[in-house]
Amino acid sequence: MATYKIEKTGDVLKVGFADPAQNDQIVRDAVTRLNEMVTGKELIGGKLIKVNGPASLPVAVAIAHAIGHLYAVIAAFDPKLGKYVVSVSHDPEFTAGQLID
Repeated sequence: MATYKIEKTGDVLKVGFADPAQNDQIVRDAVTRLNEMVTGKELIGGKLIKVNGPASLPVAVAIAHAIGHLYAVIAAFDPKLGKYVVSVSHDPEFTAGQLID
C-alpha cells in the first residue's frame, strides 16, 4: 500500500498523497520512495529542484532533508502566488524567499 506518491519530471518533484494513512507511515513511505529514486538514479542531484504538490509538515521536512543533500536549491510551489518559493539554498544565486517560475 503506497501512502505517498513522488515522481520527477525535469526539475520538478511532483508529490502527493495516495492511500490514507497517518503521518508516521506517510513519512516512512516518502523516505523509502526517495531512497528508491536515488538508488535508481532518478534523483542524481544538481543545482535546483522544485517541489510541487500537497504535503503535511512532517512529510515536507522529510522530503527537504532527503533531497537537501542532493540539490543546492530547493523551491516549493505556492499555489496562492503561482510561483515557487526558494526554501533552502546553498547557492549565492538564490536566496530564501526568492520567487521563481
